[in-house]
Amino acid sequence: MPEEIVHWVSECSPTVVIDGTYGAGGHSRLLLDVVGDEGLVIGLDRDPAVLARVESEPAVDRLSVFLGSYEQAAKALQASGLEHADAMVLDLGLSSDQLADRDRGFSFQHDGPLDLRFDPENGIPASEWLARNSEKAIADAIYQFGEERFSRRIAREIVARGKRREPVRTVAALVEICRRCVPRGKHHDIHPATRTFQALRIAVNEELDILTRTLQQAPDWLSSGGRLAVISFHSLEDRIVKNAFRDDDRWNVLTKKPLRPSEEEVADNARSRSAKLRVAERR
Repeated sequence: MPEEIVHWVSECSPTVVIDGTYGAGGHSRLLLDVVGDEGLVIGLDRDPAVLARVESEPAVDRLSVFLGSYEQAAKALQASGLEHADAMVLDLGLSSDQLADRDRGFSFQHDGPLDLRFDPENGIPASEWLARNSEKAIADAIYQFGEERFSRRIAREIVARGKRREPVRTVAALVEICRRCVPRGKHHDIHPATRTFQALRIAVNEELDILTRTLQQAPDWLSSGGRLAVISFHSLEDRIVKNAFRDDDRWNVLTKKPLRPSEEEVADNARSRSAKLRVAERR
């Protein structure tokens, strides 16, 4: 939703903007035009591959990119000699580069190690997470984070394979389990592994906990009148954003209902179809 981001952020005439999910840098490039010649865009990303790519490219004036979660925005501001930003953007979706990397396991369309970490240098891969947790813990995570109705079937099969000394270590192995355990819907509109992979990715990266903590702290990072724009891609994220904006008196909610991508954008990028944008202003 690039046009919508530019519209809502530019309305507060920012000179410092945080792009908390830098990814391929698409939003940051647009935000450079918004902040103007004297402004600054601060990018953050948990993926070391992003920083490596940025460092290998020619330096971009007025753009600083840091390795770390958007939860570390205060440290990035401090490193830039600043106390506050005028706006912050969070695009909570996966980047195309991450989906295309077969060694990360984000796409169940390609086989590879079942990793699912945004930062492969920290934490444990999804395969290890499955090996360490009980059947109940696995089922609960798949149900809670993926809203998968057949979570118990899937967890039971994962644990059974471990007991047979056939642990689930690859994308293909988990996809096979999901295909067997999840009946296809009438319209076949979602791959049977979609919800399970989403759930494990959220669990391994502690995504919802980090998002919740970030939304609690974000008003402290923004100047009065500053704006926070968040693009979410599933109901769990959107609910957290909605409730945080509604329940914190420091926010003035600008989007009473989430904004959705245009028909043209969905036609150009099918992955955008589930995007929801909410914007709030720091009082």
